[in-house]
Amino acid sequence: MLIKGLTYIENFISEEEETQLISQIDNAVWLTDLKRRVQHYGYKYDYKKRKIDDSMKIGALPNWIEQIANTIFQKGYMPYLADQVIVNEYFAGQGIAHHIDCEPCFDDTITSLSLGSSCTMEFISKDKITQKEVFLEPRSLLIMTDEARYEWLHGIKAKKSDRVAGKTKVRGRRLSLTFRKIK
Repeated sequence: MLIKGLTYIENFISEEEETQLISQIDNAVWLTDLKRRVQHYGYKYDYKKRKIDDSMKIGALPNWIEQIANTIFQKGYMPYLADQVIVNEYFAGQGIAHHIDCEPCFDDTITSLSLGSSCTMEFISKDKITQKEVFLEPRSLLIMTDEARYEWLHGIKAKKSDRVAGKTKVRGRRLSLTFRKIK
């Protein structure tokens, strides 16, 4: 990758695993307090206060998420087992503002598993001078450590398609599972 600490893994899970995960997610309860629907596991993150602590623990990770967290850990993509997962749902035309995941809240490695549709994630350097794009395919895993975690903001523009290698890729429903460890 072009950014130190950014790793992209294609086909991290199979199509069958993706279908099973989407089914598990769709059978769970969604929160609607943001512009997009979300699910929190392990701990609930407070977006307004940008904080998380032991008082926000909502329970152990369900087995279906814990299995993925274990695989990520066992393959060495995270140096510890994630204890907080957020599921975000995006429809075509929805995005997320550029940000750095809460530094005092979460440890040094953040991973994100994409399900459903593809999209382009943008990375912008803290000084706002340099911008890079990573096209995220379904079933891919994105790992952010080092500079990618702390020196680059990441976000997704709210649009209905992406241009990749001269071709238009229409977005559909995309789910992302972000795995983190609270400090």
